[in-house]
Amino acid sequence: MTEAQHVRSPTLLGRALDWLLRSRKTGRITVAQPPNVPILVWFAASLPRWLLNPTGATGTFLAAVAAIALVVWAGDELLRGVNPFRRMLGAAVLASLAVSLAH
Repeated sequence: MTEAQHVRSPTLLGRALDWLLRSRKTGRITVAQPPNVPILVWFAASLPRWLLNPTGATGTFLAAVAAIALVVWAGDELLRGVNPFRRMLGAAVLASLAVSLAH
């Protein structure tokens, strides 16, 4: 779908949301997408941390795997997100990780 083929909202808010959420690849509104490998790895490493709260080497390993997977996912969204919303989401997650890892 080309830019001219979808209906543009006449309001400023509508145009802003359209710009923010419209996929540059498909022309469709995209807020969420099916999970990709890094987010699935993050979830698989995070779930036992949430449920079992492991300590020692196991807890450290799971925390590292989860953090690395989330950095990969967020970096990918920042660089290749389908719309500005997804890119901003990647940037926000990277910033949040940087702040949490700094403490």
